Amino acid sequence: MAMRTLLVLLGLLPLAASGADLPIFDAHVHYSHDAWESLPPKDAVALLRKAGLKRALISSSGDDGQQRLFAEAPELVLPSLRPYRSRGEIATWARDESVPAYLEERLKRHRYVALGEFHLYGADADLPVPRRLVQLAKQHRLFLHAHSDVDAVERIFRQDPGARVLWAHAGFERPEVVREMLRKHRNLWADLAFRNEHGAGGRVAPEWRAAFLEFPERFLVGTDTFTPERWHYVGEHARWSRQWLADLPTEVAERIAWKNGETLFGGMLSR
Repeated sequence: MAMRTLLVLLGLLPLAASGADLPIFDAHVHYSHDAWESLPPKDAVALLRKAGLKRALISSSGDDGQQRLFAEAPELVLPSLRPYRSRGEIATWARDESVPAYLEERLKRHRYVALGEFHLYGADADLPVPRRLVQLAKQHRLFLHAHSDVDAVERIFRQDPGARVLWAHAGFERPEVVREMLRKHRNLWADLAFRNEHGAGGRVAPEWRAAFLEFPERFLVGTDTFTPERWHYVGEHARWSRQWLADLPTEVAERIAWKNGETLFGGMLSR
């Protein structure tokens, strides 16, 4: 028993029962305009606390939603600025010349840790509006939360080799492709929102285990509350995350669960 305890402390065995109490840093939460009335800020924050979240990276369409949450719980909410003023702009923002002025105005009024989540694919990353978004991230020292394919991510790094990119949903790419991208770009991290295949049945799939063990400092978990109903899955997602994380060595599990998020974003609003 003493030897097993020592091995757990050293991170050489999975978390087992202790995983039930693992804090969670949720790196993919939205609180958009269609959620504000049915889920007021106090209720939304209560759901986050009930789920045992240490912190949450939250964006909204439009930005007033997350500002309400941040005012309610500044120690819990880390604001990220989307280029969308409403949900319908997901497919049009990259060609909307009014977006840069909107982002600049919000950046003057509020503090953020990231720009995004934004949807951007292929050559659209080189359009003037996305280019300006990348410039603003560099100017304000913010992360880019990119829901993008490999091509768009590569173009972002060509525009700014020093960019810091959180790759939403790990690009919905195969784990071997994700590993290739992480090897190539040291300033690329991946959230695992909606990547349920990596932890099916509470066990980590072999190909994902290899990725997590190679890059324990580059993954974060996320719920993705892209519709109001998804808010009621935050607690369930946190419980499920703890289940499959318990199948990993302790140190790796803690990094993915919350330490990576805290390391990347935790001190940004205090600088």
